Parts: sequence; structure tokens; C-alpha cells
Amino acid sequence: MSSCRKDFDFEVSSCDLRFSKDTVFLDTIFANISSSTYVLKVYNDSSRDLSIPTIRLRQDASNYRLNVDGLSGQSFDNIPLLANDSLFVFIETVLPQTQLEQAEFLNTDAIQFIGSQNTQEVQLVSLVKDANFLFPQEDGNGMSETLLIGIDEDGNELRIDGFFLEEEELVFSNEKPIVVYGYAAVPPNRTLTIEAGARVHFHKNSGLIIGNTSSLHVLGSLSQDLELLENEVIFEGDRLEPEFADVGGQWGTIWFFPESTDNQLEHLTIKNATIGLFCEGTENDETIRYQMNNLQIYNSSSTNLWARTANIVANNCVFGNAGEVSAYLNLGGSYDFKHCTLANYWTASFRSSPTLLIDNILELQPDVFIQANLTKATFGNCIIDGNQFLELGLVKSDTKTFNFQFKNCLIQFDDRNSDFTDNPLFNFADLTNYDEIGLNMDVGFSKPLSNDFNLLENSAAIGFGDSTISLSVPLDLVGSSRANQSDVGAYNYIPQ
Repeated sequence: MSSCRKDFDFEVSSCDLRFSKDTVFLDTIFANISSSTYVLKVYNDSSRDLSIPTIRLRQDASNYRLNVDGLSGQSFDNIPLLANDSLFVFIETVLPQTQLEQAEFLNTDAIQFIGSQNTQEVQLVSLVKDANFLFPQEDGNGMSETLLIGIDEDGNELRIDGFFLEEEELVFSNEKPIVVYGYAAVPPNRTLTIEAGARVHFHKNSGLIIGNTSSLHVLGSLSQDLELLENEVIFEGDRLEPEFADVGGQWGTIWFFPESTDNQLEHLTIKNATIGLFCEGTENDETIRYQMNNLQIYNSSSTNLWARTANIVANNCVFGNAGEVSAYLNLGGSYDFKHCTLANYWTASFRSSPTLLIDNILELQPDVFIQANLTKATFGNCIIDGNQFLELGLVKSDTKTFNFQFKNCLIQFDDRNSDFTDNPLFNFADLTNYDEIGLNMDVGFSKPLSNDFNLLENSAAIGFGDSTISLSVPLDLVGSSRANQSDVGAYNYIPQ
């Protein structure tokens, strides 16, 4: 203790400081939404203890916020900085939509370090985008709108923050991004139409609800530029910074109620949700309520596609990396998947569930079950793969039908502990359920950890498909023809 300095002799800085960067670029944000926190490091390279007279934002009415030496604000006086030491300055910004003068606005300012002899500046730059915001309204008591989603076992209402879309809000155009707060619900007997090229962003704990008798039509189309994806419809979170680009669980889900109808999803990408799509249905329903073409869902923190007793037709779809299951076909239903890639290489956390899980029984509580018929689950020219030994899970009720078939599919199922040797559900020699199966073969994806499931030249998927199935889906996910070669999965191999 006797060796510690008890007081310092600070010299007023003339502001000969060094900075970790001369311009701080804060990434693109939406109006009304705060940015991430960015860091500037300030260095005192001299052998003298300094006191910086003033650190402040240049603009008096700035849209930036600072935190200096543990204090928040826009101006700070007499900040100490020891010899050969450094100081952290934390920076955030938010621009009210009322100040946004155009679709994109360059939000600038500077941090001034004012000394006894001169002033140094570090520039601040961020790009702010305009958007159409949809959110629950508040009543006179400040209570936010809610939606009734059910009744619990005690008869109490179950509600979530949300609202019904107005008639003029039932078309999401591509003119501006759409930002949704809470759950936006489609009214009964109405259709929400989303135009090609639309970008829909969801805040935390937000999503869409397509209720009974309502519909969702996503009208995306093939894009010419595979980087810009100008005609793709994209659902994602409302954080635009690069560090959020692949973070799962940023928003809720797209929730379809059992009696929703005529749902058409075309060229739609869903990423970084908790559950990408939650599709409900009713037992023995012969109506195709979900038509999915050229759909991609990945980076859901839980499940990309959760279908419960649903009736789904899916072509050229990718169900990629997810924290639990890529595709969960739960409690029976009817499913027809052609040229789909189901592949889970999730690494952000431990995963114990398979890529594809199919069951027709659900345990509500110990020894209390509900069961439903799995009338059909067919997979033609599909890939079921991942970074685990067992990527297919089948759980069958003893009293309900469980009809499934995989034809010309690659399946990752390495039963190295022989746990399923006597389980008839995994008898890959049974042609009723498994016809022309490639078991534990090298699929050869391009960059599976990044959800790039294009095929490499050594892929076992090349030429493995059934040509008759390919004729029914003649173009792959990016518009390449399958006329001359039938590869399995959503992508046909294109030589580089």
C-alpha cells in the first residue's frame, strides 16, 4: 500500500492525443432504432498525466450519445488521462424519423477534444434508412394493443403484444423496408400480399400472425443478381449492423393458425428468427394450405420449419442451420417435399436434435398424449444432412397411421452404436419407405457453416436424382435447368 500513488499532478492537455481511428463509421440503422455501441480509444503517449479540458460533440443538437469515463452525455469537462495510458469513449446514435429528410440520410457529427492550445476531432458517420413502421397502438391509459391467442386450462386469456393490420396495410410493397413491432395479424377473410423485392424487418419478440380464414401471399421472384437478390422477399431482424447478420433468435416467428388457407410462399428468405415458420393444421385435412416454392430458412435459434398436423407442398426449399431442428413435422399431417435441402451445421450452441424430425404423437404431460395420422410424408430428390451422426428422427404412435417415403435421397444416418438396428422405421432396405437411398455419403456442400448449400464438383448429390421427379420441378432454386442432369437437393451443380 505504501508504494501506491495517492495523488497525481495533472497537466492541462494541449490536445496532442492519439486515437484508435480518425473516423468512427457506425453501421446502417433504421430511423427510431438505436445503433450498437461503438468504441473509440484515446491514447496519451506522453510521460505526463493530462487533464483534457473538454470532450464534447460538435453539434449542440446531436443525434449521437457518448459515454466517457463511465459518464453518459454529450459534453464532459476535465477528464483525466494518465501518462502512457488510454481512455475509452463509447458511442451510440439514434435518429428520429421526423428528422429523416429522404429515404437514406447520412448522419454525421464529430467528437471534439478541446485543449489549451488546439482542438482535435474524430468524425462520426452513420447511414440511416427510412422505413414504414407498424406497431401496436396505445389507449388513453398508455396500455398497448394485444392479441388474443388462446385460453389456458384455467380459462384465462392468453395475449401477446400485437395488432390487426388495417385494410391499407395489407400490401407490403418494395418501396421502403417494413419494420414490425409486436405481432402484426392478418384479419379474418383477408390476405396479406408481399410484393417481389420487399424487405420486412421484425423487432425483438415480433412477427406475423396469419389467423383462421386469412392468408399470406409472398410474391417473390427469381433475381438476376444473386448478391443483391433484388426480387427476393426477405424476412429478418431490424438490426442492420454486420455483427447481427447471422445471429439467431432476433425476432419471433411467422405463425399460421390451423384454419389459415391458401398460403403461397414464393422466393422467400427467412433468417435469424426464433422459429422461422410455425404452420398449424387439422388432422386428415386434404386441402393444401401451404405451398412453398424456392424458400430458404436458416439461423433460427430453435426451429426453421415447425409444422403441426399441417398440409404442405414444398419444392426447391432450403431448411438450413438451426439451434434445434431444421424441419420438424410434428403430430402427423400431410407433406410432399421435392428437391429440398435439409442440412444443419449449427455451431453457435450444442444441438441434440436431428436435422429432420417427424412424429405423430405429442406428450402433453406425463402419460398424457395426443396422436394424429401422418397420412403422407414423401421426400423426393432431397438431402437430409448435417454435422451429427444421426440427422433423421422418426417417432411413431402405435395407434395412428405413419406413412412416409424417401426416394432418391441422401441421408446422414450413421448408427455406429447400433441403437436402431432392430427399429423397423430405420430399415433402409425396406423399399416401401426407402427407395434408392444414399446413406452417409459425402454431400459436398460449398460452405455449409455459412448456409451456402451449393454443390461442389465431388458431391455425391450430382446425378443421384430421379429424372421423373426433376421434370415436375424443372428449375432449381436459382433458375438452373435440370433437363440434362438430375441432382438432389435445391441446387443443381454448376461447374465453376
